Amino acid sequence: MLNRRHLSLLLAAGCLAAAIPAAQAQDAFPVRPVKLVVPYAAGGGTDAIARLVANGVGEKLGQAMVVENNGTAGGNVASQRVAGADPDGYTVLMANQGPMVVNPHLFKNLKLDPLTAFDPVTLIARTPLVVVVSKNSKFKSFEEIIAFGKANPGALTYGSAGNGSASHLATALLLSQAGISAVHVPYKGAGPALNDMLGGRGDFMVTTLPSVLGLVDSGEMIPLAVTTKERVAKLPNVPAVAERGYPDYESAAWYGFAVPKGTPQPVIDKLRSATLDALATPVIKERLNAEGTTIIGDTPQEFAAMMKSESARWSTFLGQAGISID
Repeated sequence: MLNRRHLSLLLAAGCLAAAIPAAQAQDAFPVRPVKLVVPYAAGGGTDAIARLVANGVGEKLGQAMVVENNGTAGGNVASQRVAGADPDGYTVLMANQGPMVVNPHLFKNLKLDPLTAFDPVTLIARTPLVVVVSKNSKFKSFEEIIAFGKANPGALTYGSAGNGSASHLATALLLSQAGISAVHVPYKGAGPALNDMLGGRGDFMVTTLPSVLGLVDSGEMIPLAVTTKERVAKLPNVPAVAERGYPDYESAAWYGFAVPKGTPQPVIDKLRSATLDALATPVIKERLNAEGTTIIGDTPQEFAAMMKSESARWSTFLGQAGISID
């Protein structure tokens, strides 16, 4: 019969044997492609930045980072899927306002708490949003939209990238400060919403600059105001909303990487290192800067603190505005 000492040695040896393959797997990461889940449809700003950065990260990791889009339920399906994936680094969420800090306060029946269901990797970038209309719009200025909204309560319609998206919240905040109402039409991403605007459906949209820049450059969309406190270098002649009588107004979109809770720290470190290296490459840096996007690349701790602050901010606004979705 085994005595206690022999049994303890056998148990220790077994634990050590189990730990060695796990450690080796972390050291070898990645040995297959990494999936990047984008919680919006293809064609929008989040998708564009995700694909650009994913290509660079894949090159740095030595394995492809494959983008998968899922804009169902304001990104909730995508975030829940990633949260439930194996915490091994092979499933990454393109994290932004909607799924991470807005939806828990917007959707009444959402069970997921993103602040505890994910481990943050890094905040990739921030970008301004812009108020746009189609080239055939009857509105020729930001002031005309506001004036029409005040004179015709509820007559304006606007599209967004989805419930809880940066475009939705930026517009809701603007309407609240202007004291007007409008009909919200949520889409599964900025791309489909902009396509409908081009077809004459929807009066205006507040969307991220990367999602609409090509249409602005081609003249298909007309920018009327930007959502940052100051004007942006890419659109120097477009005023900020804050310049037009709303000095407290400010809104920006942000993008980062997050992984399922419990992902080993060495894997998180590798993902972050590859992301920072990718962001430093001239092709990605120049492309993001050209789109008015500010590169960040902070620590997981800083990203977590920012999301906690943003969550509190939007919880307060949504509660005061009485905005919720069943």
